[in-house]
Amino acid sequence: MKAHTRETQSTMTPQKSLEYLKEGNKRFQNNLKANRNLLEQVNDTSDGQFPFATILSCIDSRVSAELVFDQGLGDIFSVRIAGNFVNEDILGSMEFASKLAGTKLIVVLGHTSCGAIKGACDDAKLGNLTGMLGKIKPAVEAVAEPTDKSLRNSKNLDFVDNVAEKNVIIAIENIRKQSPVLKEMEDNNEIAIVGAMYDINTGEVAFFE
Repeated sequence: MKAHTRETQSTMTPQKSLEYLKEGNKRFQNNLKANRNLLEQVNDTSDGQFPFATILSCIDSRVSAELVFDQGLGDIFSVRIAGNFVNEDILGSMEFASKLAGTKLIVVLGHTSCGAIKGACDDAKLGNLTGMLGKIKPAVEAVAEPTDKSLRNSKNLDFVDNVAEKNVIIAIENIRKQSPVLKEMEDNNEIAIVGAMYDINTGEVAFFE
C-alpha cells in the first residue's frame, strides 16, 4: 500500500475517510495488516504529506491511532494528550491539519479504562496533573448515574467508561464552539467531526453515529 499523494487525498471525502478507518480497524482486530513498505513510504513522503484524517486520542500506550486503524506513514495526523480533550493549541493543530493540509475527517477517540478519566473521577491531585484533570471534570459531572457518591470513582469501570464517552462528546462540542474555522468546514461538508471509543480488551473502535 502506497503513501497518500495530493491526487489520492483529493479523492477522499469525509465518509470515505471514515470507511478507511473502519476498514483499518477491522484489519487490526483480525491481525491482517495491509502490505506496506514503510521505508518506501519514508521516501514517498519526504517531499510532502497528504493525510486524510486527524485523530485526537489519549497518550495511553495501548491506543496508538496508527496501529489501531492500520495506517502508514503520511496517512493521518495524530494528536495525543491524556484524556483526549481539546485546548487552544490542539484546536490550532486541527485547523492546520484540516484547512491547510487537507484532511477530511476529525476523530476524537476515547478508550475504555482510561487512566486520565479515572484520575478525574477520583479528583486526583498531583502537580500539573491537577489542572489537566480539571478539564475532564465537566464530563464526570455530566454523567448522572450512579447518584451514590461511593460508586462514582475509578473502581466502577462502567462509570469510568460512561465518563470517557461523555468526555468525547464534550470535546466535539468544544471543537465546534471554539473553532469557527472547523465549524464552518463541517457545515460546508468539507470535513466531518466524529467521536469513537476504543475497547482495550478487544481492539475494536466503536464510532458514535
